[in-house]
Amino acid sequence: MAKPNGVSKQELIQYAKECLVEKGTEKFTLRAVADTAGVTQGTIYYHFRTKEQLLLSIVEDICEKSWDEISKSNTYVLKQAIASAKSRCSYNSFFHQLFILMTAGSFKNEKIRNQLSEIMQAENQALSENLLKIWPASPVHGVSMEAWGIMFNAMVDGLAMQALLQKDFPVEKVYQEFEQIIEALTNLSEKEAAE
Repeated sequence: MAKPNGVSKQELIQYAKECLVEKGTEKFTLRAVADTAGVTQGTIYYHFRTKEQLLLSIVEDICEKSWDEISKSNTYVLKQAIASAKSRCSYNSFFHQLFILMTAGSFKNEKIRNQLSEIMQAENQALSENLLKIWPASPVHGVSMEAWGIMFNAMVDGLAMQALLQKDFPVEKVYQEFEQIIEALTNLSEKEAAE
C-alpha cells in the first residue's frame, strides 16, 4: 500500500481525539475519524489497522505528552504530576474512560494487553525516576523507589476509577490529602537521608 499524502500519523491521532470527544466511544469509528480529518478511510487504515490500535495510540500519546510536560521541571515534578492527574480525575474523564475501555477490551486481545502493560510500566518508571528528584532516599526503609512509583500510579488510577463511578466524588479534598501524604513522606525521606 502506498503512503498517503497530506496527513501524518500524529495528525490523525489528534483528529481521532477530536472525533472521540465529539462522538464518544459509542459512535467512534475509523470512518468518523476519516471524515473528521478530511481523508479517505484508506489513509486511516494505512496508519492504524484497527479501531483498537488507534484508540491505544491515543492513550499512549496522552500519557507521553503528559510525562514530557511534567518531566521538564526539576523542582516541582511531583506537584505537576499530581495536578495533571487531578485535572483528569472527574466523572466525565475522557482519558480514564478510554483507558478503562481499552483495559477491558485487552482481556480478549493479548497484543493490546501487552501494549497497555508497556504504557503502565513506562508510567511507573517515570514516577520512580521523578521521585528520585525530590526524595534523596526512600521515606520507608525497605521500600524501593520502583515500588513507590507503582503504588502512586495505582493510587492515581484508583482515584480516577472512583471519580468515574461517583458523581460527587470529593476530588479536591482527596487530592489535598494525597498531597499531605506526599509531603509527610518527603519529610521522612529527608530525615532518612540525614541519618
